[in-house]
Amino acid sequence: MKHELQWSAYQDQGMGDAYADIPRHGGDFAKAIAVCIRSGLCQQPGHGVMCPSFRLRSDPAMSPGGRVSQLKQALNHPDPDYWLDDPEVARLLDSCVSCKGCQRECENNLDMAAIKLEYLAQQRRRRHFSPRAWLFGHFPQLLHHAPWLSTILRWRNRSPWLARQMELWLGITAAFPLPVPSDTPFAPLERWFDPLNGQPALRELVLWVDTLSSQFAPEQAHDALLLLRALGYRVRVIHPGSGSGAMLDSGRMLLSQGYVDAARAQAQALLAMLEPSLRRGLPIIGLEPSALLMLRDEYRQLSLGPVADLAQQQAVLLEEFLAHELQAGRVCYQPRNMPIRVLVHGHCHQKASGAMKSLRRVLRLIPELDFTFIDASCCGMAGTFGLEREHLADSLAMAELALLPALAAEPEAQILCTGMACRQQISRLTGRQPYHLASLLLATLGLGSRG
Repeated sequence: MKHELQWSAYQDQGMGDAYADIPRHGGDFAKAIAVCIRSGLCQQPGHGVMCPSFRLRSDPAMSPGGRVSQLKQALNHPDPDYWLDDPEVARLLDSCVSCKGCQRECENNLDMAAIKLEYLAQQRRRRHFSPRAWLFGHFPQLLHHAPWLSTILRWRNRSPWLARQMELWLGITAAFPLPVPSDTPFAPLERWFDPLNGQPALRELVLWVDTLSSQFAPEQAHDALLLLRALGYRVRVIHPGSGSGAMLDSGRMLLSQGYVDAARAQAQALLAMLEPSLRRGLPIIGLEPSALLMLRDEYRQLSLGPVADLAQQQAVLLEEFLAHELQAGRVCYQPRNMPIRVLVHGHCHQKASGAMKSLRRVLRLIPELDFTFIDASCCGMAGTFGLEREHLADSLAMAELALLPALAAEPEAQILCTGMACRQQISRLTGRQPYHLASLLLATLGLGSRG
């Protein structure tokens, strides 16, 4: 009762309503925390996604339940802003990689990623400025409007001195090269692409190429487009340059750094571009889990209206769309034999959303493909987490928990991974380059892959 009374006082002073909003819990931050009943499930060893930082240290305070306990204690302080200044709250939330494992595996669906987002949003509202957070959050827009920034990244990767200076000034680790955008981002001129060989279209759909795919992996976007056309679909392509002037982006990087208002504006612009297709009932297919699944989760938290509800229903990952189409018998997919060994690593949000089942269904259709899903939690990159100086050791240790040993045990196997951050982590730690699903499926059709 004490907690409830003081939480009510906290709400009365104007901070109880979530700035970022958590509508599934009634739009109330305290209720989002109260769903935790401290059953201890998140502190049990074993398999699953949650919680990478707890798995790393076996420290109960770093489990989702431990973080909630500290938050409840801080919210009971007479000062309603104390939780934003509590160093222990800051330490525990800083170690959260927003993998959303608790959202799926907790019996009460505690959403620590949303709670951390609220914390960051409140800090940004208080004008707690971090140059690195601003740079990471706004990087897609900066790169779109100033492509010459990629030259600076190349200089940094070639110059140990410049890498050390960036680490000193911005806290971006100098231990590894930074990802460098492609010289030719994905930006097709045509708006619609008809099926190959003039065959009648099975149906129309939208391929949404997010910023990461467009800038850093355009070959995978080209493969996805060619794959969908080869399967008989008429494809409309939407990419960062499809808007009139403003860049189209999911807002994921802005949101991950707490810039909620800017992320909401990005989301509104993207939804405005997608709205005609959504109202026609067309599926919206994405390639990057962190971006596409945002339309199904975080967009609900941003109060974006009925168009966001349509996006939640119609936005699917490539593997989810193909699994559904194959099950419905709408597409004829006759893959070639692929006598190769493949290790599959899933993005945390892909696992938390249940999309790995669809990926398994699609891979099972490829003759002679020998694949295994790696039983691992977060790879340790977690967006920009693995690029941050103070998190580097934890990032590497998370990868060492299960992912790297599994890869090291089969050095000749191919690696399948759809998340860009995961591919970057695997590449920088093993020197092996993972494939995207689109490239693998295109190869099974005997078509040349740009990847």
